Amino acid sequence: MSSKVLILNGPNLNMLGQREVEIYGGETLAEIEAACRARAEATALEIDFRQSNSEAELVDWIQQARGSVQGIIINGGAYTHTSIAILDALNMVDMPIIEVHLSNIFQRESFRRESYISSAAQGLIAGFGGTGYLLALDAMNQLIQPENKD
Repeated sequence: MSSKVLILNGPNLNMLGQREVEIYGGETLAEIEAACRARAEATALEIDFRQSNSEAELVDWIQQARGSVQGIIINGGAYTHTSIAILDALNMVDMPIIEVHLSNIFQRESFRRESYISSAAQGLIAGFGGTGYLLALDAMNQLIQPENKD
C-alpha cells in the first residue's frame, strides 16, 4: 500500500523558469512536478502536488491534510519568512514535514535566513534547485515507510 505525500508550493513558484533564473534556475514548476511524480512512482509514494499564491489557501490545504496524507513537503516561498499562520497550521498536523528551498536561503539576504516553517519541520533541504524536491521525497519515504530504509 502506498503512502500519500502533499507537496505544497508557495507564492511565485508558478513563475519558475521565467523569474530570476540566475537564482532559481530554468526549471519550471511543471518540470519539478513531473520529476517528483516519477520519483514517487519509483518509491511507492503517491503525491498531491499543489501551488498557490494565497496564504489562506496554503493554510486550508495543510489543515485538510490531517488524516488524509502521511507527510508534507513544503516550499513556502516568501511565506517561509513571514507566515505564522502557516507555522500554526503545520504545528497542528501530526506527521513528518520537510522544508524545501530551491536556493540556499543562508547565502541570500538576511531576512531569508529566518524560517517560520523550520521549527515545524523534521528537516530542511536548500540550495539544490529542483533536485531538492527529489531529495525530500527520498527522505520522506524513509520517514513514513520505515521498511524502505537502507
